[in-house]
Amino acid sequence: MDSKPRKSARDFDQRLLDLYDQYCHGRIDRRQFVSSAGKYAAAGVSATALVEMLLPDYALAQQVKPDDPRIKTEMITFDSPQGNGPTKALLAKPAAGGKRGAVVVVHENRGLNPYVADVARRLAVAGFTALAPDGLSSLGGYPGDDEKGREMQAKLDSRKLLMDFIAAFNWLKADPDSNGRVGVVGFCFGGSVVNSMAVMLPDLAAAVPYYGAAPKAEDVPRIKAPLLIHHGELDTRLVEGLPAYEAALKANGKTYEAFIYPKANHGFHNDTTPRYDKEQAELSWERTTAFFKKHLS
Repeated sequence: MDSKPRKSARDFDQRLLDLYDQYCHGRIDRRQFVSSAGKYAAAGVSATALVEMLLPDYALAQQVKPDDPRIKTEMITFDSPQGNGPTKALLAKPAAGGKRGAVVVVHENRGLNPYVADVARRLAVAGFTALAPDGLSSLGGYPGDDEKGREMQAKLDSRKLLMDFIAAFNWLKADPDSNGRVGVVGFCFGGSVVNSMAVMLPDLAAAVPYYGAAPKAEDVPRIKAPLLIHHGELDTRLVEGLPAYEAALKANGKTYEAFIYPKANHGFHNDTTPRYDKEQAELSWERTTAFFKKHLS
């Protein structure tokens, strides 16, 4: 299927991108999104057409193809007795084999979509074992549509969903191809999960939250893993909360780095929507893979 011509954030009014952010996070529904988007539609462009330009185009999420000869991929199922039960996940490993550091990949608030699956394959190309669980497994799995995926994920118990990703961490710890050092990376909802896992898992080796909500200040002393924190400058809600998180990390002597990427939106790493910022996404990914190589080797 042919993809739409890629548009960048510069092609849209920032207020429209902020509106899209509200839609992505379930704060408004599609009807409200389309209705409000009409205020920013240019001559000859309907509100519906404008919305379609903003929605993910997963034909673009193919930086690493599933049959790339550098990696081996398969769908597995692992147990999550404290979570939502058996959980399906994409497992991606370097074709060369051998014991390696491993990374749990935590999706956004819509299940294991093609973008997140591609992130797992990118990590395998970089030399890591990657496990990307589908938090929607108990409801039948990612439905192939992000809007339906968001609706499904909203029905799940958030605590049990967190335990599904902790079960993925435990699976990787026990994997015979793992060197015993396991990290985690996540995006949006997944970034918040990364911060929660850093609090809950004293043996987590590295944590990389992309635009995730910070944990409570009183929980920061429990963090043992080094952190690499990514935020987009235009993601003001989360950026405004970063100083307090940094203050708590510094006060408790934690190892961390935090970066705010100029003129980047929430979701700037996701290369399937106009919020994608190629320069900042690539820079953040270089930092992420270098961070994992440092802490998971």
